[in-house]
Formats: sequence, structure tokens, C-alpha cells
Amino acid sequence: MSKTGTLTVTAQGDREIVMTRTFNAPRRLVWEAYTKPDLLKRWLLGPDGWYFIQCDVDLRVGGKYRYVWKNDEKGETLGMGGEYREINAPGKLVCTEAFDDFPGEAVSTLELAEHNGVTTLINTVHSPSKEARDGMLATGMEKGVGRSYDRLDDVLESMAKPAGSVA
Repeated sequence: MSKTGTLTVTAQGDREIVMTRTFNAPRRLVWEAYTKPDLLKRWLLGPDGWYFIQCDVDLRVGGKYRYVWKNDEKGETLGMGGEYREINAPGKLVCTEAFDDFPGEAVSTLELAEHNGVTTLINTVHSPSKEARDGMLATGMEKGVGRSYDRLDDVLESMAKPAGSVA
């Protein structure tokens, strides 16, 4: 399996960020990697040096999730959480997003479309304001999301291998 895409991040309108990436994997695997804590812990880490200290997922409409990461070298933690608003497996996931140290609540819409075994992921984040959206972009989020999606490629490759496979 080869990496199939690079991350594209686009500011859209006054309050949205649209992130697009393709993966050489069926969407059911991308969905699993996005919704199961044991898989999330392997890839959703942002820039190198961060790791999960909390990864809770209650995957149901009205259910909540909570992520907390730590970076020992920087002596920092980063926490966020939200509530699931819409779940249409394996194609669409809508949830709120609120970071502990960042004002406001965003709404994230993840859409997965598969064509010939390649999944296109589109994640649209609707920010509470233009200032919040621009603040998110200014954090360098593109680098962290890009690195996470590169790790996701590796996780998807390991998920696609038959049990007992060495290659």
C-alpha cells in the first residue's frame, strides 16, 4: 500500500477550514481508525513528540469524546472534547470541537467517499467566528494534521494486512 495523498487545507468563507486528503484504503478502515480509541492513539498525535494521556470515545449521537495529549519535551498538555451530533457509518461523522485553551466551539464534519479502494477524506471545521478560524490556522495546525494523516497511512496499511502477514 502506498501513500496516496497530501493534505490540502483551505480557508472557505469567513468561518470554515476544509481539509482534504486521500488514503489508499477502503473507507470502512478509515472510519474504524477515526472512531476506535486503540487506533486513534496510534495516529492522531499532531507533530512528533506528542502522545495521548486520555482518549475516550462514546460513539453515539449525544455521546461525548475527550482527547488529552502530552509533550514531555515541551512540558505541555493539550485537551479537547465534544459531542457527536450525527453518525452515518462509514461515511459521515459530525461533532462539536472545543479545545481547553482555545475559545469557542467549532463543528467538525468528516465525510469519507470511496472510489476503487481509495478513500477521500474531507473534514470541514465550522468555527464560531472568523477570528477563531484564523487563530486555528495561525497555530500551524496544517503541519500537525499532515503529520497525523501520514501516521494514519501507516495504521491503515497495518489494518489492511492479513493476520499473520509479515510483508
